[in-house]
Amino acid sequence: MSWSAERAVARRAALAGASVVAAAMRDGPRSVRHKGAVDLVTEVDLAAERAVRAVLEADTPYPVMGEEGGGAAGASARWVVDPLDGTTNFVHGFPVFAVSVGLEVDDVSVAGAIADPIGGRVYEAARGEGAWVGDTRLAVSQTASLAAALVATGFPYDRRENAALYLEQLRRVLVRAQCVRRAGAATMDLVWTASGQLDAFFENHLHRWDVCAGVLLVEEAGGRVTGIDGGALDRDDVCFVVSNGRIHDALVRAIQEDRDGPSTER
Repeated sequence: MSWSAERAVARRAALAGASVVAAAMRDGPRSVRHKGAVDLVTEVDLAAERAVRAVLEADTPYPVMGEEGGGAAGASARWVVDPLDGTTNFVHGFPVFAVSVGLEVDDVSVAGAIADPIGGRVYEAARGEGAWVGDTRLAVSQTASLAAALVATGFPYDRRENAALYLEQLRRVLVRAQCVRRAGAATMDLVWTASGQLDAFFENHLHRWDVCAGVLLVEEAGGRVTGIDGGALDRDDVCFVVSNGRIHDALVRAIQEDRDGPSTER
């Protein structure tokens, strides 16, 4: 089955949300409230989600699950929307955030798009049809050694309570990889892995809307996606590793094992 029509809708919806975000970037200060101790939401998140929903609801029969508005909890086929991934970055003016729109059917991503308001690009994919930015097909990197790999990570919202665990995982990777980056927007880490700018990305306790479109980009660009333990991905509590495939098993072992010092594993 072709999902190219849904991919085109995802692109239009992501662009609609990105236009709201871009306008807010120009307008300056905005109201901010806390959903949790370190989890922010702004009126821009809400307005961007309304813009995305308007396109999806007008152009497709699928219900919408949004980070801010919820919905479609029991649907087997649904749009999954993050209207502004990287809200904390956005509030602080740190230029890494995006709008993500993905369609999942029976817990499998089949179409999606991620719009980057800063770079002005849209990254999109349909299952079996590759991942693209404009007319350029995305491809993961060819890095074959964890020791030569640039790896991204993130820290979930329970980081104050579970800092020791996340810092230990970071330590294990830091002493084995070439270097580690943390930019604060999972959607863009997935884009960068799909496009070969990163070799891998891992994080704990993400949500469907953080990864629905991005994991499809990585898979369609030739990469690999698993749970953080190397098993199946749990979309209800996303603890995962994504990579170019070549370094995947070594990275999973590095995260899981408790060894001191750099690994010689290639």
